[in-house]
Amino acid sequence: MASLVAIQPKQPSFSVLQSSHSDFNGARLISSVQYKRKPCQPKSALCVTASSAKKILIMGGTRFIGVFLSRLLVKEGHQVTLFTRGKAPISQQLPGESDQDYADFSSKLLHLKGDRMDFDFVKSSLAAEGFDVVYDINGREANEVEPILDALPNLEQYIYCSSAGVYLKTDYLPHFEVDAGDPKSRHKGKLETESLLVSRDVNWTSLRPVYIYGPLNYNPVEEWFFHRLKAGRPIPIPNSGMQITQLGHVKDLAKAFVQVLGNEKASKQVFNISGEKYVTFDGLARACAKAGGFPEPELVHYNPKEFDFGKKKAFPFRDQHFFTSIEKAKALLGWKPEFDLVEGLTDSYNLDFGRGTFRKAADFSTDDLILEKKLVPQS
Repeated sequence: MASLVAIQPKQPSFSVLQSSHSDFNGARLISSVQYKRKPCQPKSALCVTASSAKKILIMGGTRFIGVFLSRLLVKEGHQVTLFTRGKAPISQQLPGESDQDYADFSSKLLHLKGDRMDFDFVKSSLAAEGFDVVYDINGREANEVEPILDALPNLEQYIYCSSAGVYLKTDYLPHFEVDAGDPKSRHKGKLETESLLVSRDVNWTSLRPVYIYGPLNYNPVEEWFFHRLKAGRPIPIPNSGMQITQLGHVKDLAKAFVQVLGNEKASKQVFNISGEKYVTFDGLARACAKAGGFPEPELVHYNPKEFDFGKKKAFPFRDQHFFTSIEKAKALLGWKPEFDLVEGLTDSYNLDFGRGTFRKAADFSTDDLILEKKLVPQS
């Protein structure tokens, strides 16, 4: 028994503007696309209201995104239940969080223990509880979502964490929500999940983050740079280092997740969510140095084709231009990221790596291969 415990439109034009942090090559691209408000569809119209307390289920929720999202939802007065396998503590005190705030939060958080791949259990346990809203933070495949929808026929809103990684690689950037998806992407399961949601008679919203960073990040994004900066090592960056990418702070993402709750403008919509400025790989290295109070880093550029790294990743980002437009979320939701890149990286450093905590130990083995080849004179 389950138990609870206390179309890309016409090609947009954009221009690159100098960042206020021009010394690390930040840039932002301003699109000319304008989004118009669409009238609410009468069939299966979004009936949930953000001001009313809801019975909310978060699939996952004990790591990174869910840690911040669950706090915001509890603070707004919602009843929040995390569905997890129970292998990790359901809650943890955040750096800088007072004992009283943590006690208040943890006392209100509920837990439903189970494996989401046990579809029969998912159907029976969720049907018995009758949740109003589901936040699916860790869903990867469409078949993981079907049992949830089957169990909750009166569900008011299904809010899904997708990924900007679903987009098909293109020469025309930034990516817009209507751009083609890549059926061969390693995120194809998320693309198929979005298609499932479209095909079902359910109100849904899907958010597509780009690279997420911030305290408690379990992916080696900013942590990869911080390890090298702390060790005083050169930072190896593939090719020219001028590849443009985009990062969004986890707290801004969590706020976007809350902002779509009960928002009729979010009904059956996809939103890109990330930071407002774009940045080069070289610029990101310099931004991390500034955030952690380190000296200007030494950057070493290399050609990845000259090396065999085996199964190891020598760099934490895809070696290409990769960024999205967030104008739709800003226009329709009124959402706007609060952190600029250096501020967000500083927040991450001060509340995590700077306190001596990190997810993965430093591994400089691929760096050493690069530096040995780059620094030894070639005959």
